[in-house]
Amino acid sequence: MLIVQKYGGTSVGSVDRIKNVARRGASTKEMGNELVVVVSAMAGETDRLLNLAYQITDTPNERELDVILATGEQVSIGLLALALQALGHKARSFTGSQVKIQTDRSYTRARIMSIDADRIRQALREGEVAIVAGFQGVTAEEDVTTLGRGGSDLTAVALAAALNAEVCEIYTDVDGVYTADPNVVPEAKRLSRISYDEMLELASLGAKVLQTRSVEYAKIHHVPILVRSSFVESEGTYVLWEDKAMERVVVSGIAYDKNQARITVTRVVDRPGVAAKLFGAVAETGIVVDMIVQNSSQDGFTDISFTVSKTDFQKAYEVIAKIAREIGAGEVLGDDRIAKVSIVGVGMRTHSGVAAKMFDALARHNINIMMISTSEIAVSCVIDAKFAELAVRVLHEAFQLGEGRG
Repeated sequence: MLIVQKYGGTSVGSVDRIKNVARRGASTKEMGNELVVVVSAMAGETDRLLNLAYQITDTPNERELDVILATGEQVSIGLLALALQALGHKARSFTGSQVKIQTDRSYTRARIMSIDADRIRQALREGEVAIVAGFQGVTAEEDVTTLGRGGSDLTAVALAAALNAEVCEIYTDVDGVYTADPNVVPEAKRLSRISYDEMLELASLGAKVLQTRSVEYAKIHHVPILVRSSFVESEGTYVLWEDKAMERVVVSGIAYDKNQARITVTRVVDRPGVAAKLFGAVAETGIVVDMIVQNSSQDGFTDISFTVSKTDFQKAYEVIAKIAREIGAGEVLGDDRIAKVSIVGVGMRTHSGVAAKMFDALARHNINIMMISTSEIAVSCVIDAKFAELAVRVLHEAFQLGEGRG
């Protein structure tokens, strides 16, 4: 059986932990499996490299930034290869360019275009463990690129798809996907499996277990993902296509995100093209807008509110303030003390009253809802950030997730 394993920065955060990863890899190989291992940079290394670049300049060139950031994974793959060899196993390390993980030219957030896995297949035929640097690729012009935060997950899933692996095992510092953050809800339960769509929603809404793009890729290419812990033995959580058992559970999990900010433009002229001008200006800066709410028109004017990540708040505010002046709008208000709390479950497709139950639970604890957004399998509310953890606990209890699907 061909298995792809991915180990994050915490899992390879020290020499001892790298040796532990090597022992896990050796055990997998000794069971008769072919093995590809994808590793991140050691914990804190990417931030250290980023800090070095910003000590040189406040506006580092993104091409050169990727050249710097990609060195973190190169250290990890070399050390892991040595550790496996010390255990008596043949192992060979590969950078993203050596594997030919070809990407577009969007430096620091590149997208994978294709993978030439011939060198990995050759290594596997020769009985070697192939160790691949996560997070990085190369353009058609052979410039180094990186895939954005959490990009090693995407590397692993993409390699699993290219190699037709049986499973892509993502090893991290948690032992699976929980109904909520166990640090916030001690009663949170580990799920034995969850659908791609549910995992996508949870990842996009604040859950930090898997990178969103990696789940999207796995869904498109039918790659089963198994989330497991590097530090304890557990069965983990499978991320798969949904089945009838999953649909019977109304809510599978709760996510929250404090990296949110809200911008409101008051007295916007209510006519075609005005909203397009506002959000077009934001889109040109590469900022992703999340939730949008437009009030009903009064006297030909309306208020428009939207959310962005807190890190993009200042830039988005400046852009919107400029456009607001151009279109003769009223005030531009900003608030970066908000959070988004969300319930997720494929069972929402076939059950009514879920949103009402959520709103009632929050109201009973005097948690005011500022904005609401819904999808087919999720309901999200923007609330005051100071109530985020309380809201998660309240909703976990309201939907009885401590007794949910295992």
